[in-house]
Amino acid sequence: MAKEFVARGADLELKQIRKEFPGFTAIENLDLHVPAGEFFALLGPSGCGKTTTLRLVAGLESPTKGKIFIGGKDVTSTKPHERPVNTVFQSYALFPHMTVLENVAFGLRQRKVADPLAKAKDALNLVQLSHLADRKPQQLSGGQQQRVALARALVNRPSLLLLDEPLGALDLKLRREMQTELKAIQMEVGLTFLHVTHDQEEAMDMADTVAVMNLGRIEQMGAPETLYDRPKTVFVSKFLGQSNLLVGDVTSTSANSISIDVAGNKISVPKNRAEKHKGKIAIGFRPEKATFSSKKPTTSSSKNVIGPGEIIDIRFTGVSNQYLIEVPQLGNITVFAQNMTHFAPIEVGAKVWISWDVENSFGLSDLPAQNEKA
Repeated sequence: MAKEFVARGADLELKQIRKEFPGFTAIENLDLHVPAGEFFALLGPSGCGKTTTLRLVAGLESPTKGKIFIGGKDVTSTKPHERPVNTVFQSYALFPHMTVLENVAFGLRQRKVADPLAKAKDALNLVQLSHLADRKPQQLSGGQQQRVALARALVNRPSLLLLDEPLGALDLKLRREMQTELKAIQMEVGLTFLHVTHDQEEAMDMADTVAVMNLGRIEQMGAPETLYDRPKTVFVSKFLGQSNLLVGDVTSTSANSISIDVAGNKISVPKNRAEKHKGKIAIGFRPEKATFSSKKPTTSSSKNVIGPGEIIDIRFTGVSNQYLIEVPQLGNITVFAQNMTHFAPIEVGAKVWISWDVENSFGLSDLPAQNEKA
């Protein structure tokens, strides 16, 4: 039945989009291209402009400036119901007095599409809910209601599906299950998905491409693995996971790397992983890329070493322990260590040296704010 819904997704293009509201600007000169058939995520904190962007694409808001194209067609002035777009909201917005089947068929009946119930049944088969067709929404779990909302959107066969925090109301276990299902459905039906979320794990788990938004603009865009491994700004390095940042002046360069001095410590980063090569820069590394030991590691051009520091906090998270280590003149450094049965116990107050491979460092284009701990 799912083959009935295999469609060719349309690409989405935003050109020089600006959106002003009384007293503030929500989006500033946004250029964005989402290829047809891609699962694309807009990721960012509340107020960054991601939901406004989605509403502009849906036609629920009009841009102050700029153009919106879907499948190469200018839809900037097109009414919402005339766009090849459907939206799945966090609230699901299901009609409580209708059955599941009637909810899915509602839009088809409004548009006087032939054989609406048969098409609605096909859509329910796609989301594996055909056995619940006669139930009312209040008789379903949150995950099941979410799938009904998805079926109702897919039954219209849009070229572009917009998802506005669709999993936000679900508990952690169910949310992860739905992430897998959503990605599988997207790959099966071949539509273009534009997913808005503030959940970093959700974006990285499902999306082919992630655009990190901040203050109405895109800070960085790319494959999830690239953004995580090679953030280019302080905001991206801290919003997408955790990072340790060290700031200092560039003191030496080689053919392949540059080094800064941080309170007498030499910290290096590969040139091709640094946005700036001179002046004062911030070099970062992810907590899981670092290790610590009670003895100072052997100095090497391929390894950064700082310390000694004192472990001031240990947090057990299940798969790993998170260690907060205070290093004199450098501040607090976070290190994640996977729980291993043979790992020697470490206690608060222990003195340790921290090290990580130079190739796991990244150099940012900006510096942490003065009131922001690096």
